[in-house]
Amino acid sequence: MLLTDKVVVVSGIGPGLGRSIALQSAKNGADLVLVSRTKERLDAVADEVRALGRSAFVVPTDINDDSACVELVDRVLGEYGHVDVLVNNAFAIPPLKGLLDVDFDAVRASMETNVFAALRLSRLFAPQLAAARGAIVMINSSVLRHSGLPYGPYKMTKAALLAMAQALATELGPRGVRVNSVAPGWIYAEMVQALFDYQAGKRGITAKEVYDETAAACDLRRLPVPDSIADAVVFMASSMARDITGHCLDVNAGEFHV
Repeated sequence: MLLTDKVVVVSGIGPGLGRSIALQSAKNGADLVLVSRTKERLDAVADEVRALGRSAFVVPTDINDDSACVELVDRVLGEYGHVDVLVNNAFAIPPLKGLLDVDFDAVRASMETNVFAALRLSRLFAPQLAAARGAIVMINSSVLRHSGLPYGPYKMTKAALLAMAQALATELGPRGVRVNSVAPGWIYAEMVQALFDYQAGKRGITAKEVYDETAAACDLRRLPVPDSIADAVVFMASSMARDITGHCLDVNAGEFHV
């Protein structure tokens, strides 16, 4: 129960990693604020959180909108009165094209969600997090660790997010707020499973063979699942990581060493 009675705000709630972060936080004693644009998705995860005996406050929000985010903070404080942890999990996939060819406006659009929205929420919740001597966790990606095509724009946005997290750690540290990042590798869930099914069909092999080939690049010969990343987030948010800030924790089953 690493997060007993903590209030944890999670953006980007969906059926994959956002859901796992919410549920693993609830299993560790937290009450949840669930944030995304799709109310039906939020309600489904909220029901699961409540089934674990914790409260869930659903706030449909466009985190790229300043006034909507101000309203989010006001509503959260009205509901709980304080905030202990902010998890910036929302993500807009950048164009998968080379940097020499990618459309600038498309990259800007992904930067809005991946970087500026995370900064917006961090700034707005900073007073509450300082009062609680709390934590911010940014969800990054192991795309940081390579420069393969066609991931240049993807890496660019995530590298900016990492730099921002490190700078915020320095700015917020004197106020008692820790800022860390978790960088998943492959996340073996619906999207990756669908990708492996597609690749298997094109190549005339099984999805299990595609999985095994991919996992062969990882020391542990397996791919992380959403709960693996969520557990790392819970750790970073908890007092177990009380003297860790400005750090990026890779969760990739040994695919990359840093």
